[in-house]
Amino acid sequence: MNLLALKMLLRDRAKYLGIVMGVTLASMVITQQGSIFVGLMTRTFALITDCGGPDIWVMDPKVQFIDDTKPMQSTALNRVRGVQGVAFAAPMYKGLLRVRLDNGEFQNCSIIGLDDSTLTGGPPAMLEGKVEDLRRADAVIVDAIGAATRLAKPSPLPGGPRVPLRVGDTMELNDKRGVVVGISQNTRSFQSQPIIYTTFSRAVQYAPRERKQLTFILVNSAAGENSAALCERISAQTGLAAYTQSEFKWKTVMYFVNNTGIPINFGIAVALGFIIGAVITGFMFFSFTLDNLRYLGTLKAMGARDATLMRMILLQAVSVAVVGYGLGIGGASWFGYAMRNTPLAFRLTWQLLAVAGCAVVIICMLAAMLSLWKVMKLEPAIVFRG
Repeated sequence: MNLLALKMLLRDRAKYLGIVMGVTLASMVITQQGSIFVGLMTRTFALITDCGGPDIWVMDPKVQFIDDTKPMQSTALNRVRGVQGVAFAAPMYKGLLRVRLDNGEFQNCSIIGLDDSTLTGGPPAMLEGKVEDLRRADAVIVDAIGAATRLAKPSPLPGGPRVPLRVGDTMELNDKRGVVVGISQNTRSFQSQPIIYTTFSRAVQYAPRERKQLTFILVNSAAGENSAALCERISAQTGLAAYTQSEFKWKTVMYFVNNTGIPINFGIAVALGFIIGAVITGFMFFSFTLDNLRYLGTLKAMGARDATLMRMILLQAVSVAVVGYGLGIGGASWFGYAMRNTPLAFRLTWQLLAVAGCAVVIICMLAAMLSLWKVMKLEPAIVFRG
């Protein structure tokens, strides 16, 4: 009977392809839009990801996300270092500066100032030069994406491609000279601004003069120390906010979730994909069942029980679900691979695959239930009607 159910399903090629395409559409839209949303949210905490090493981030209690910089007094660094369980604490400056290039063009850039002695929080990988080169006079490191795009120099030939920024090029930061000593490989950020690394002491010289210039404190906990407990201890003794890396990432993500329309926009797209897929699949599957009522009636007249017919319908639904789900996530994965070298954010996780799988199961079960209702009411006498 199972083989007969599959033969009935494959016999009508047009309806079979229609049902599969409905499931494929739902699976692909849910996976693709979900992956773009996750990719965008991942970019919001790109700097936290790229810093890598620190266990804990300490900041002003009013900071809402990674780009919401609220400087602290310089004495906060020593207070954090005095907390029991802190093995190491380094200052970090983060700010936005207007950079003037050699050709006179201006560009807003994110300036990261690293601890002069340890360079903690530096770029995750270097394409040219070394992080230690920041100790040279007027040295800065530029991320590869910014160097090739917004900080690139005009072509010497009319209409030619822009020339990427290279090691040895110079720029002007707040009327002070900066020399590029390295090109780093960074994760694309949400705002896509060029990232410039330098030392903390040089960064505060580049920045407009302010009374408070310490943006973050990067902390490594002592061996065997629980990071969550240390965060609570730092907050209690210093009055500052302290978060583990994962906590600060979630805090940043939740700021964008709660204060922007991004989740609503992607949620609507996913919901439309689900609804359209369910409507197409349900209609085509119900139409397929109506076309095969005579055959099902014949089986019922020959003694087949309702449970047997239900099993046949469910087998057809499961077969369609597996094929459509595979084609859908395959199409979404191909799309993500094709966009890998573009600014588009795309991050496919196993959780998204599970969500898409559950959505496909729900769609196919709804379609099967609609058809099962018709089959349960089927009278064997339908076979003998003209």
